[in-house]
Amino acid sequence: MNIGQRNNITLEAVAAILGGSFLINYAILLLWFLIILFAPDSMYSLNIRWFAIDRHEIDLINYGGIAFLKIMNILLFLCPYLSIKLWLRKNRLNN
Repeated sequence: MNIGQRNNITLEAVAAILGGSFLINYAILLLWFLIILFAPDSMYSLNIRWFAIDRHEIDLINYGGIAFLKIMNILLFLCPYLSIKLWLRKNRLNN
């Protein structure tokens, strides 16, 4: 096994880890959204006990957090995954 093949195997493993991480984070995002969608009162009552903020502020924090997690998930997991997959495909076509 030469170094190029070893690098391809390593990159395939990294791509698999990035893809799995993207899916796990997307499942967390979906769960967070579903909790806000179907149980907003429980989310509100849980937070009002600890913090002196109103419902509007809790909604802003939640939707801002969802947007931030979604952007970070795309930037940190999906973009590197796609770039590695494209590079591996280009490398296979050249060989």
